[in-house]
Amino acid sequence: MSILAPSAIQLSAALLSQGFTLRPETEDDTSFLGQLYASTREDELALVDWSAEQKQAFLAGQFQAQRHHYRTYLAGCSFDILEYNGVPIGRLYLDVRPSRLHIADIALMPEWRGKGIGTAILEMLIGMGSSMGKSVGIFVEKFNPALRLYRRLGFIEIQDTGVYLEMEWTADGPAQVAVS
Repeated sequence: MSILAPSAIQLSAALLSQGFTLRPETEDDTSFLGQLYASTREDELALVDWSAEQKQAFLAGQFQAQRHHYRTYLAGCSFDILEYNGVPIGRLYLDVRPSRLHIADIALMPEWRGKGIGTAILEMLIGMGSSMGKSVGIFVEKFNPALRLYRRLGFIEIQDTGVYLEMEWTADGPAQVAVS
């Protein structure tokens, strides 16, 4: 059970008082993380005419590729598991950079989505960024339903990379970049 980099943040008192905790992920979390990843791709794969086995193989490969990419290119990132009363319910991957808090990934299991947890975490990160004089950024797939949440919280599109929109929150609220 090897522990990766320590958590970059402590959850807010409000989240902690509700039973939520954040801890560094371990190799023992790999099965849960694979299930979480698969849950984020369910809607997309529902449109593909593949067998359940083909979808499962595809998801396993994509999960391993993503995991390898994060660990190769985000070496200083904290890879954390969000728990509710000791049960894993999501993940938060945060890369604290000199001028930016970069959210490499944030995801919740389906039964925990739409309950305000993601909003509370993002608001906490915005507060943290504000107090540190840093922006908060994330790449969001254009079809991700959370895109509305980011916009509502004041994130703006600063770059269109094709599949993803790079979004950023700043205390100054920079002028919006045209996105095609």
